[in-house]
Amino acid sequence: MSEHTQSPEKQNGQQQQQLVLALDTSTASLACALVRGQEVLKDIQSLAERNHSVHTVSIVQQILADCGVKPEELDGIAIGRGPGSYTGMRIAVSVGKTLSWVWNKPLVGVSSIEALGYGAWQSHASAELSQAAAPLWIVPIMDARRGQVYTALFEAAAHDGEGGNWTRVSKDGIRLMHDWVDRLVAKLAELPSESRPSAIWIVGELEKHEEEADRLQQLCSESGRNVEVRKQEYILEGRSVASLGLHRLAAGEQDDAHTFIPNYTQLTEAEVKLQEKTAQQAADGKGGGSQ
Repeated sequence: MSEHTQSPEKQNGQQQQQLVLALDTSTASLACALVRGQEVLKDIQSLAERNHSVHTVSIVQQILADCGVKPEELDGIAIGRGPGSYTGMRIAVSVGKTLSWVWNKPLVGVSSIEALGYGAWQSHASAELSQAAAPLWIVPIMDARRGQVYTALFEAAAHDGEGGNWTRVSKDGIRLMHDWVDRLVAKLAELPSESRPSAIWIVGELEKHEEEADRLQQLCSESGRNVEVRKQEYILEGRSVASLGLHRLAAGEQDDAHTFIPNYTQLTEAEVKLQEKTAQQAADGKGGGSQ
């Protein structure tokens, strides 16, 4: 089921002036931003070898101090809830929950994958919409090791000559990149020519997955579908987390700070082993009882 989202730039004037602190630690980049409506007051990216636990609180303090903003002036806190690094996600979520409770501010969680794709669209692809009748497909990816990626599919289309429409086409998930390429090609095959995207953008952590992105282009060419595939390295920015958070705040939405958790998309290796051990113990117990 597609989820339509009007570009945050189309919100009314009062809502655009909301001031939000945004934070994401799901990737190698610690992304933090302070945004008032469409105005980015400050945007920090820290690539400190994933040592986010050491720097997150000090960066939040720094960004507020540099902008002369006091906590009570904030209208909300936007947190990237993943998917992504297990350890990383928990840092931003824990900090966000604590600040929301201490400062008594609304907390809104956003998809880190969506923020990655939305930011890439705003930074690199949105200018093409005015020249293309068909929408763009935006496919953000984060490396999940062993040939896997955290990913989803979004569609960006022109709207009323300015801004744009942003639509979620598939849920966040962890997928083998090889299988994901095949699924995208299959989805293209289901569409009539007039409904196909003008281009497919693979954005994000491409280093280990360029070969599969190239295979997507090859399959599109071999099938006779005139769809260009482009690759764009992109590092998650706090401003895109803020934009999506502002949209949720403007819609009157917020999350419960006490029950807010990361989107892990799958169990950790330790959790899998624990479940296997528990299941084996249960099986052994049943076997022993039947003798």
